[in-house]
Formats: sequence, structure tokens, C-alpha cells
Amino acid sequence: MSDTFIDAPDRRTRARAQQSGLFRRWWSPRTGAALGYWACTRMIMITTMFSRRENVTGEVHHYYQKWAEGLLNGSFPVGDVTWQYPPGAAAVVLAPELVPVLDYVPAFVVVVLAADLAVTAALLRASDGADRSTAGPWLWIMGLPLLTFVPYARYDVVVAGFAVAALLALRRMPWLGGGLAAVGALVKVWPAFAVFGAPRGRSLGPAVAGFVASAAALTGVMCFLFDGAFAFLDAQGGRGVEFESLGGTVLLVWRFFGYPGHIEYRYGSMEFVGPHVDTIAAVLVLLSVLGFCWLLVWRLRARVFTVSTPADAALAAVLVFTVTSRVISPQYFVWLLAVGAVCLTRRATTQRPVVYLVVLATALTTVEFPLFFEEAVRGDALITAVLVARNLVLLVAALLSCAALWRATTVRRPVRDRAVRTGPPA
Repeated sequence: MSDTFIDAPDRRTRARAQQSGLFRRWWSPRTGAALGYWACTRMIMITTMFSRRENVTGEVHHYYQKWAEGLLNGSFPVGDVTWQYPPGAAAVVLAPELVPVLDYVPAFVVVVLAADLAVTAALLRASDGADRSTAGPWLWIMGLPLLTFVPYARYDVVVAGFAVAALLALRRMPWLGGGLAAVGALVKVWPAFAVFGAPRGRSLGPAVAGFVASAAALTGVMCFLFDGAFAFLDAQGGRGVEFESLGGTVLLVWRFFGYPGHIEYRYGSMEFVGPHVDTIAAVLVLLSVLGFCWLLVWRLRARVFTVSTPADAALAAVLVFTVTSRVISPQYFVWLLAVGAVCLTRRATTQRPVVYLVVLATALTTVEFPLFFEEAVRGDALITAVLVARNLVLLVAALLSCAALWRATTVRRPVRDRAVRTGPPA
């Protein structure tokens, strides 16, 4: 009996010690500083969004809210050329309707803010460890404000959340990583690349199975709930060459030497209209196909998979399809910052110089939009030079990313920890 009375306080002491250790693991001065910076920068971003004279929430109000009203009536926006998103986007567009009290626009900001905080918390958690780095969460915390209010006026932060969660889950629970990547892909396609670099072996099957099962299930649900789930394909196929894309900058420079084309609002973006536009669009599509073929060749040739390979491969893939896209919108940099942040959570990443270039390109993007967008459309020489420089930085980043990925994974070399190379993701 006396032993029982002696052991009970010891058990309580050990329990309190374990709880205290768990708290210290999740909370530290570094975590507090990161969350403090996050809160301050997000307050500035949201304040900027609602204090600008021009209607920076126009896309949320005129498009997202209108689409949500149609979805509540059981139909995707069939016939609306600005709806160019897979069926899973319906869930994100409808999410603000679940926020009580608030109107659609402020409720949308609350949804994005919650997603932003979730990404930050996940990156902070992933950076905790001997072989980890806090550069990842800090890139996300300090890099996103470079886009000013743009991340909170689009739904790409929510999509980035699925990609980040998929890449982080892929290390320990590949089936969950594949499932999250599929959900993100059915919202905005690009998170599918989260599983592209999944290591071979026992973890590859569950990742692919999770992706396929989740994609099929979510597609089936959306087709059952709403009419016209695949109407977006017509609008996506009709897009031209946005002036901010690599092909568009060629036409921007050509305009100084007599190119007769002009820029007008079409398919939800500012596109060039004039001679040779169709040719440039076809070339960009061909480059995307060639880029995808290179990624497939890399996948077949890759032999060395480390814990950083899935994120490194995802960043390379997103960069390839960004630079070859007919459209490069400012919110695309939310994608690049998110995947780059996951890369930087691991000290072994091959993409550190690439991420630095992405940060530079993000800063240059903000000069063009939103600061001097009208001047860019008019063809101001200085702003055109900034846009050309941005796209050249992106192109260099894509080439450097692919080269680093190829060197690190297709050539066998000694590694310090063979379990990292041959075992399942950590």
C-alpha cells in the first residue's frame, strides 16, 4: 500500500515533466518570434488590401462571390470564360459562406488567413530537428508580404496549403501525402507535382494510391453535387498570351520596334491581341510539353532519393510550367514561395540558390503589379525592363533548379546516411 502512495506522486511528476517537455518542443522563443512577425506582416497586408483606393478585392467580389452564388444553386459557372479551375475549386469558393456573421469578402480573407497560419505552423513544425532549418518558415513569413495584398485577394494561399501539407506528409505517411496532393490538384492542378518526386520503394505505391483514390472520390462528389464540373476546360483552352508571360515580354519588347498588337482584357487576364500571338502561344504550349517530357525522363533516370528530393522535384516542376505558361500572374509566386519554403526546411536541399532567385523575382513582380501595372500595360520602358528582368530571373531559376535536381539524383554518390538514401522518407 505504501508503494502505491509513493508511486502516485512520481507518476504525476513524470506526467507534468512530459507535458512541460511537449510544450517546450512546440513553443520556444524562435517560434514566438516567428509567429509575432507573421501576425505583424499579415496585419499590414490585410490593412493595405482594404485601405487602397482602387478596388483590389474586385476579383473576390465580382468573380468568387458570383461563382459561389451559382454553386449554391447547384451548378458550376458554365459559359463563364473566367472560370478556368478544376472542380475542387468549388469547395474553396464556397468556404467563405461557412464563416458566420461576415460578408463574403471579409469572410474570404478570414479563410485565407487561416490557411496562411496553417502553412506557417506546418513549416515551423517541419523545421524542428537536427537536419532541419528554420529558413523554410522564415521564407514563407517574410517572403509572402513581398506580394503586398495579392495573396489575400486570391485563393492561392489555400492551394499552397494543400501542397505544403502533401510534401510534409509524404515523408512519413505517403498515402496521406498523395491524398492531399490530389485534393490540391483538383483545386488548382499544380499541387499534383508534390508526389512527382516521391521516392521509389515501399512508399511510392501508397502515395500513388492515395492520390488516385482521393482524386476519384473528390471528382465524383463534385460531379454529383454540381452540374458542369468540366466546363472549365473550354475556357482554359481558349486562353491567349498574357503580356506578363515570357512570350508576352517578347511582344512587349517588339512593340518598341513597331509591333502593331495591343493588350486587352480577355479570359480573365490582360492578353496580347495581334499578329503572331497564336504562334507564340503554340510555342509556349510546345515548351510545356517538352518540359513535361524532361521531367518524365528525370523521373526514370533518378536513382538517389533523399528526404529533400520530393520538395526539390516539386519546385523544379512548378518552375518549368511557370516559365513555359501562357500566363504568369503575380499569385503564381505564392506557389513558388510555398514549395521553396518546404525545400528550405531541409539542410540537404539542392534548391537553396534557386529559392533566392525566386525571392528576387517575387520582389520584381511587385514593382510591375500592383505598383506600376498601368504603366506596364501602356508599355513604359522602365517597367517593361523590370518585367523582362523578372522573367529572365525566372528562366535562370528554372534551368538552375532542373540542373541541380538532375545532378543530385541521377548520379550515384556516397551519402553520409544510407538510411536516408535507401529507406522510406523520414
